[in-house]
Amino acid sequence: MAIGEIFKAYDIRGIYPTEIYPELVYKIGRAFVSWRKKELVVVGRDCRIGSEELHKALVKGLTDQGANVIDIGLCSTPMLYYASKMGDAIMVTASHNPKQFNGLKMCKKGAVAVSGANGLNKIQAILDDGKFEKAKKGKARKKTIIAGYVKEVKKFAKKIKKFKAVIDIGNGMSSITAQKIFGRILKASYLFPKMDGNFPNHEPNPMKPESLVALKKEVVKQKANIGIIFDGDVDRVVFVDEKGNDVRADFITILVARELLKKYPNHKILYDVRSSWAVREEITKDGGIPIMTRIGHSYIKTVMREEESIFAGELSGHYYYKDFMFADNADITALLVLSLMTSEKKTLSKLVAPLKKYYQSGELNFSVENKEAVIQKLEDAYVKKAHKLHKIDGLSIEFENWWFNARPSGTENVLRLNIEAKTQKLLEEKKRELVRQLT
Repeated sequence: MAIGEIFKAYDIRGIYPTEIYPELVYKIGRAFVSWRKKELVVVGRDCRIGSEELHKALVKGLTDQGANVIDIGLCSTPMLYYASKMGDAIMVTASHNPKQFNGLKMCKKGAVAVSGANGLNKIQAILDDGKFEKAKKGKARKKTIIAGYVKEVKKFAKKIKKFKAVIDIGNGMSSITAQKIFGRILKASYLFPKMDGNFPNHEPNPMKPESLVALKKEVVKQKANIGIIFDGDVDRVVFVDEKGNDVRADFITILVARELLKKYPNHKILYDVRSSWAVREEITKDGGIPIMTRIGHSYIKTVMREEESIFAGELSGHYYYKDFMFADNADITALLVLSLMTSEKKTLSKLVAPLKKYYQSGELNFSVENKEAVIQKLEDAYVKKAHKLHKIDGLSIEFENWWFNARPSGTENVLRLNIEAKTQKLLEEKKRELVRQLT
């Protein structure tokens, strides 16, 4: 694999140690300092296989190029964002990817995202050039931030009933934070609490149904009020209600928005193009201003700043907060869901039930050679009957009783399709119709 192929739209990611390895990460550290020309960089890491080795190489590269490093050690990505108040920051992690992956997430001071188009491209260009200016070696020092981070996130929810909860740590980085944040608030039990980069119990991706099996079973067995599962680096979260059913992320967007709009009425809420019609309807009903956006954390964070949005939710389980530097934070999301359950005096299933107005296909993936041509074909076929058409992210067309979004993958020859309809029968009919168009 060429070096450029591990540079993705939002981060650097590849298989360890063949595609991403210490010598390369050392050079990336030097290239980062050459690009940013900053005197201070905060560095943290997750528990993945190779993270410690890559972390050491990164610190050496940063300091050899003249930066001073604040090393916060083992941490979650939201902890790194919190620490980025001190300066630019880099996290050694592959987030929710399978265990063989590793990588780097980067941000500027204040958790401002570094993406492919606004920084990773420049770092790659410096790597390709292979020349680094001589610099006076910087110094690295360790700093513990967990107490400050916990205090920060607990500000988001003051009153929470002592619910019975099952929290699936999944051998990931919430092992550092979960008990400190939720231990005194909830009557909680923890699944797979020991950090283990092999992720022996399930993949660190809560969006996969197989990752939820143990949590669902334990919620029902313990007669718990809620189940909470974090991904490997704690920037994503999924919820299971007291009946053992997982809750769609766009419904969580509605619930969190409802809680935040109590404090910030008439403010803007962002949601991604795959979200249910129910999202904009409920946000409007709750006194908010819904704004649809394309998918991707760097884009969403930018639009949030531009629009002064207080909150954004993605169908992938990322939730972003203006009061947390416009960054995603799974811990805050869990606290706000628990806060709403407390204030509304309702179970999670009862909060969600009125939101189930429509029927969804889930994301369907199709292998296609020419994604743009296929999207144009869909537009030509449906544009005359459309009530509304937009191209915020791929192609979205709305009709009276249903809608679809067809979106090209940025990394594969894959077209991703989401459909929603007012009846199950109509959903199945339109699903068959669109599948015929795409196969």
